[in-house]
Amino acid sequence: MPVLRGKPALSNGHAVLHAVLVLVFLILISCSIVNVFIFKPSKDLTATPLELGISYQEVWFEARDGILLNGWFIPGRQDIPLILFFHGNGGNLTDNLPYLNLLHKQGFPIFIFDYRGYGKSAGQPLREKDLYQDARGAVSYLERVGWRPERMIFFGQSLGAAVALQMALESSPAGVVMEAAFTCMADIAKYTSPFGYYTVGWWGISMPFDNLAKIAKIQAPLLLIHGENDKVVPVNMTRQLFQQAGEPKMLHIVRGGGHCELLEWDRPAYLAAWSNYLHAVSTRVAAGEGVKP
Repeated sequence: MPVLRGKPALSNGHAVLHAVLVLVFLILISCSIVNVFIFKPSKDLTATPLELGISYQEVWFEARDGILLNGWFIPGRQDIPLILFFHGNGGNLTDNLPYLNLLHKQGFPIFIFDYRGYGKSAGQPLREKDLYQDARGAVSYLERVGWRPERMIFFGQSLGAAVALQMALESSPAGVVMEAAFTCMADIAKYTSPFGYYTVGWWGISMPFDNLAKIAKIQAPLLLIHGENDKVVPVNMTRQLFQQAGEPKMLHIVRGGGHCELLEWDRPAYLAAWSNYLHAVSTRVAAGEGVKP
């Protein structure tokens, strides 16, 4: 009687190799999925500064890798630094009009731009370095039109705070303001979805955005702002960043504040924090510790 035979069993070595290949495939798939969900670009620009009676210039420039990006330049006083605004993950230029209006009223010149895939900007954000390439393009553009980093304050919100911090490591700005900043992307994943993080998330995060590891390296005066009731990024993360950062540094916790849009909670206190910070920047410059903005 013939003996029925199935497929030969994998040897131990082949079985291990097979398992490793499957694991690598799953990691690659997970990284792609996680990356897609991290970025939340919005394409539609529903308003411009003109709706608020603010004159502005629409600007087109290239990211460091050639992607065409769109931004707005709002003129201001010449005796205070320009604010290079790195907005957060959701929305686009339009969603930041309240901040632009507030800062413009204080006299700041402002440059804000959309990352690739946001608003009118071309391309699609897929990796952490994509946002850095966009930000480098913005800094280079401003330098070409006469603004040195020493005359800029890098202002970043949420995910944009990570971009501002990275740019501060690569340039020498007059100051850095980080609003609703997180420690690192892994901590955010653990906070928002512990189950997902401990099952597939921890090895699927290919974009560390590790602010905690970087923040002690910056030399510019630092202002950290956070809402005490932030449900997206817990305020304790900014407290950790503040402890890790070197001097000079300032911390402003907005009572009752949530995630971003903190100016709506206590505008006088918010403006006072900016004013005190700007005074600290000016005092440092007067003491010969920095380049005059």
